[in-house]
Amino acid sequence: MLKVENLSFSYGKIRAITNVSFELKDGEIMAIIGANGAGKSSLMKCIAGLLKPQAGNIWFGKIKLEPPPFKAVKKGVVLVPEGRWIFPNLSVEDNLLLGGYIIKDQRPGLKRAYNMFPWMEERKTQRAGTLSGGEQQMLAIARGLMSNPEFLLLDEPSLGLAPLIVNDIIELIKMINAQGISILLVEQNARKALGIAHQACVLEGGKIVKRGSGKELSADEEIIAAYLGKKKIESEE
Repeated sequence: MLKVENLSFSYGKIRAITNVSFELKDGEIMAIIGANGAGKSSLMKCIAGLLKPQAGNIWFGKIKLEPPPFKAVKKGVVLVPEGRWIFPNLSVEDNLLLGGYIIKDQRPGLKRAYNMFPWMEERKTQRAGTLSGGEQQMLAIARGLMSNPEFLLLDEPSLGLAPLIVNDIIELIKMINAQGISILLVEQNARKALGIAHQACVLEGGKIVKRGSGKELSADEEIIAAYLGKKKIESEE
């Protein structure tokens, strides 16, 4: 179980996250939705160890997660960042191998990646920067899986992709979860995210303002309106 406990983070005098708490249970998908600037990416970076929070704790079972980020990776918590951040001048396979740098024998990881994405094996020597946007996103996710994580943090995986490719990404997330990997999903497409989430939170101004099951929140028109910037909702606090 991943537990975030009273987490707060600021960029100088600008508060990005305030007293955020939630639990992600083993085998579940949790969606975090909210408008741009709500603090979603900052929250993900704190969990992954890229940012050091000013207050609060992050627990993976009984283990406290702290920077630097390789500690989280070694414990089984991996971030696939917003914007993909592949290495464009390296080959597809070299990108994958970098994702599994903590694993001594990377052959099982490569086998899983190529089983999931047969086109990657066919094009493993191709420069990653020449892939389409959807292919780059799939490569970023496959790279994240190379270290055999228990919890996968996906930050805006559908950003900038065509609707048909978004559907492919959502199906991929469901498939990964079916393999027993828990997923914390930050996603701009609220309806898609809530449609596959066991749990969900709405983040606004760095605070969780509402939470519930994905089904409950997807039926809440106030949530949809708030996400689209049409209405501000009251904090649960």
